[in-house]
Amino acid sequence: MVEIELDGQKVEVQEGCMVMHAAEKAGTYIPHFCYHKKLSIAANCRMCLVDVEKAPKPMPACATPVTQGMIVRTKSDKAIKAQQSVMEFLLINHPLDCPICDQGGECQLQDLAVGYGGGSSRYEEEKRVVMPKDVGPLVSMQEMSRCIQCTRCVRFGQEVAGVMELGMSHRGEHSEIETFVGQSVDSELSGNMIDICPVGALTSKPFRYSARTWELGRRKSVSPHDATGANLVVQVKNNKVLRVVPLENEEVNECWIADRDRFSYEALNSEDRLTAPMLKQGGAWKEVDWQTALEYVANGLQGVKAQHGAAAIGTLASPHSTAEELFLAAALTRGLGSQNIDTRLRAADFQHDGTVRWLGTSIASLSDLQRVLLIGSNVRKDQPLLAQRLRQAARKGGKINALNAQAFDWAMPVANTLLADAAHWVQALADIAAAVGAITGAAAPVAGNANNAQAQAIAKSLTGGERKAVLLGNAAAHHAKASSLLSLANWIGTQTGASVGFLGEAANTVGAQVVGAVPVQGGQTAAQMMSGHLKAVLLLNTEPAFDAANGEAAAQALGKADMVVTLSPFKANMDISDVLLPISPFTETAGSFINTEGRVQSFHGVVKPLGETRPAWKVLRVLGSMLHVPGFSFETIEEVRAQAIPADVQAVLSNATSAAVDLTPATAEPAVAAIYQLDGLVRRASSLQLTADAKLQGAV
Repeated sequence: MVEIELDGQKVEVQEGCMVMHAAEKAGTYIPHFCYHKKLSIAANCRMCLVDVEKAPKPMPACATPVTQGMIVRTKSDKAIKAQQSVMEFLLINHPLDCPICDQGGECQLQDLAVGYGGGSSRYEEEKRVVMPKDVGPLVSMQEMSRCIQCTRCVRFGQEVAGVMELGMSHRGEHSEIETFVGQSVDSELSGNMIDICPVGALTSKPFRYSARTWELGRRKSVSPHDATGANLVVQVKNNKVLRVVPLENEEVNECWIADRDRFSYEALNSEDRLTAPMLKQGGAWKEVDWQTALEYVANGLQGVKAQHGAAAIGTLASPHSTAEELFLAAALTRGLGSQNIDTRLRAADFQHDGTVRWLGTSIASLSDLQRVLLIGSNVRKDQPLLAQRLRQAARKGGKINALNAQAFDWAMPVANTLLADAAHWVQALADIAAAVGAITGAAAPVAGNANNAQAQAIAKSLTGGERKAVLLGNAAAHHAKASSLLSLANWIGTQTGASVGFLGEAANTVGAQVVGAVPVQGGQTAAQMMSGHLKAVLLLNTEPAFDAANGEAAAQALGKADMVVTLSPFKANMDISDVLLPISPFTETAGSFINTEGRVQSFHGVVKPLGETRPAWKVLRVLGSMLHVPGFSFETIEEVRAQAIPADVQAVLSNATSAAVDLTPATAEPAVAAIYQLDGLVRRASSLQLTADAKLQGAV
């Protein structure tokens, strides 16, 4: 440890730290633009100049290492004058267009100009102008004359997103930030560049000119998309969501969010929103009141039960629904006498031992892994924030290994890749297990080729290092032999000392298991229900045509039922449904998500429900009461939550192990949802559907 004196205060920091880090520890603010705690040091804005005793000139706090006994003054005349001089230079060419700038009110340059800028400029020459650039549907570079070349956006691309999409070209006063030869910015994390830009040169294209920052109300929420559970700040004006930005949570999403977390809010205000209950009469849709719609559903369910038995009723629920919604959906289904409730809409293997399939470690620990094996995963697109964690691990020297059907660009170095058709993944993983056994001396659980060169390389990697994980991706979870893959992964984890787990597909993939939204006691699985044998179907937040493993076939089969009830925020499933019940999206209801590490995160609605929309938990509660199902007398969401989620849910989470390994080749390809087709919200977000990823998925 090194002790320095900072503005008369003794501060002890680790050797190798910079003066800026010491100031942060001491709670002393030093003005800066290019410095960011999550990015490498560039020291090119010079705004953080401080007075270091015995130094001949002011020194940049972000790039000056501490030394024993160093004396630093951040508010001396020498430091203040240096900072004021830098500010004067920065403002020489700045357009000073604060009245029309989206960044106005939350702009670092604006804030620091008040404290360190002059009342007028000594320069009368023409200002430098930088031409605007079109880099895609999400990030606007229309006002690049504001840019102060802090290079935060460049470093973010290189170090966090893993793709250097922006760079600085030319020199001197001709320097500018741009893409390579007119290319677009296509990273799935690109929106974070907007947040870290300190001057409003990069702004949000969908939000552009919608509101001023001081007009917006700010409310906390949780992302309803992938299993990370990113923390959000939803910004609202006139009961309308206008912007979504990250809420910093170091243990979950740090200070980043994925683009689908940021821009999917556009769907909330789309024309596709369902704002009143609707019944199909004579092949035509008609809006009705809630009492009429609910009586129709209740009578229909009772009629099907009386004529065909309770087993003819089933519920397919989206794992993007809240834990409370899933709990009540399961309770309603079972209250009618049916065990047909499932959320595993894209799965092909439903063997399960009853334990919860989760990450097997904490999200934060992914950043420090030394050895990783990813099985059946396109982690960069499926879980962008978890990929960012693994990218950190790789930057620290961690070795990433992969078993996949094709080589994906994960924007990180991959040490070893074993490519095999999905039908042969079990055998390929058995080869890796055999190679691990050859190193550790343990007998492999099944026959495998220990001489496979790629398997040997992966096994050698996994038996080295200390902090390790074997992680199964979405394609592995959806695989026809998913339980066999998990069994082999668990054996490899045991032999190598690695944690084993699933990256997780949806916001409540773990939550659905915890609250029991899976069939038990002979209940039909999602695949069985979608084969067309049900007489009454409840679809909660799901669109089988998009969410099922075999979408079109599943939708057609479900459409044969006597009654199909869709509970959705959108006009969904209109070709197969008989009744549509408008339920609230995550911004208009309270609820909880349990992310892939087992973290329970609750949130409240941030705006009032649109039109006649109602929270799904209230709709299910009323249906339960109308059907005389016991235990549906909940008055508040907290009462539902207390019963849905055990007091100590962490104790429930444990690695699942299959009892047998079946090496029969799997004939069904795993179902994969593209990054901007994952759920109803992202499918209806217009800007996300204009991205390169969306266009690529449309071409497949």
